Amino acid sequence: MKNISFTRISAVMVKEFTQLRRDRITYAMILVMPLMQLLLFGYAINTDPRHLPAAVISHDHSSIANAVVATLERTTYVDVKYLPTSETEMDSLMRRGKILLALTIPPDFTQRVLKGDRAQILAEVDASDPTAAGGVAAAVAALPGEALKNSLKGAGAREGGSPLFEVVMHRLYNPEQITSYNIVPGLLALILSMTLVMMTAMAVTREVERGTMESLLSTPATSFEVMVGKLLPYVAVGIMQTLVVLTLARILFSIPLAHTSAGWFALAVGIVLFITSNLALGYLVSTVVRSQLQAMQISMFYMMPSMFLSGFMFPFAGLPRWAQVIGEVIPITHFLRIIRGSLLKDQVLSDMRPDLLALGAFLIVVAVLTVARSRTTLD
Repeated sequence: MKNISFTRISAVMVKEFTQLRRDRITYAMILVMPLMQLLLFGYAINTDPRHLPAAVISHDHSSIANAVVATLERTTYVDVKYLPTSETEMDSLMRRGKILLALTIPPDFTQRVLKGDRAQILAEVDASDPTAAGGVAAAVAALPGEALKNSLKGAGAREGGSPLFEVVMHRLYNPEQITSYNIVPGLLALILSMTLVMMTAMAVTREVERGTMESLLSTPATSFEVMVGKLLPYVAVGIMQTLVVLTLARILFSIPLAHTSAGWFALAVGIVLFITSNLALGYLVSTVVRSQLQAMQISMFYMMPSMFLSGFMFPFAGLPRWAQVIGEVIPITHFLRIIRGSLLKDQVLSDMRPDLLALGAFLIVVAVLTVARSRTTLD
């Protein structure tokens, strides 16, 4: 064995530091990834979601009925954000995912409470996400023992401290609270996002490394035409992935599927928009990076906020406000609402309009940036 030379070791070490400095993307990943993990795990992740949106229809405007609503809000599990004027409006809010709790107080509520005549209120909980539904249901179930404890005295109080009313609870969309009904549709979104972004980014970057992309861009084909021609085959791949996952989800986990042709059409539109958005994002990544390793690194970096800030692992409404703002920019957030809404809630195009528009806007912005970057690269 030759004598070890610390001079040679130092020279190699300096060379590696120089290479690392030139590889700015890898250097940024080393610094940013731990910071993102710290922020997400420390601030955004919440296994006990609070301040979830609720709606109340109160046909009894007495102080007793108001005390019930005030007690519910004091639990901090829900915030009453909507006061619909009809059951139809309430159902629409629930179906579109705007609320997780719909509370209805009947007109004879106070009268029945004072008479001790089995007063009831109706609580409908969106159980499509069992994690969010659990806390909301527990808060509502505790109302009879807490809401009117200090509101009624003397003749109005029930002897023995028994509840003055009861809650009739209906769990909607997933009454048995089967976790796979929520997780498996979300996995489709995650699988498509992870594979399509990375596959496109690495495939295009490989052509850039080999020089074939520059040759292609020097032909009469425009940057936009090149992008569309390259992405269309992967659209077919994404559709095949979707069909396989949905088929297996139905066979293995008995996941409910859309019941109407309108529901299937809306889901198909959402799937195509989501697949195209991910492919365009992967193409954009390829215009920024210099190697397939960098393409893979950025793709994996993109997946972390997609998992934690989209509502896949934790209820979106329970995230901090700043995390929700970031989450709204991520395509998987909107596709999760589309796929779960279609399969569990029988949503149609009108119900999905905000999320479909968000995916469309994301696709347009990314496509414009990609074409601009491609022209810069060619120049």
